[in-house]
Amino acid sequence: MSTLLNLLLLVQILAALGMIGLILVQHGKGADMGAAFGSGTSGSLFGATGGANFLSRTTSVLAAVFFVCTLALAYFGNLRTSSDGTSVLERAAVTAPAGAGDNIPGASPAPASAVDKSVPTAPVTPAGSPASQIPGK
Repeated sequence: MSTLLNLLLLVQILAALGMIGLILVQHGKGADMGAAFGSGTSGSLFGATGGANFLSRTTSVLAAVFFVCTLALAYFGNLRTSSDGTSVLERAAVTAPAGAGDNIPGASPAPASAVDKSVPTAPVTPAGSPASQIPGK
């Protein structure tokens, strides 16, 4: 499954880069007016109007490939389901192991009597302040 997703992603990236290149190469609608008065674009690689048909059709094909790859990636991306039924945010929440901050080089450890880790402390607010009126959990 992973190989298929990587292949689809590669095809989508190549189609996007190809579309960007082809769109930048194409000339605008106003450029045809110059060819009518002898601007010299008739001596181009595809002729006076041959390039417009080839480039626009190739861009259309690449756009279709890009769209199909996008739909396929969205479909296969939604097939992965979590076994525990949690959301992505709940699965991403990772807690640090106990004592992970103890191995910081150059930091002196606090004495055990100074910090009691078992009792969480809340900040103290004055009784008349607006912050004391905000309900807590």
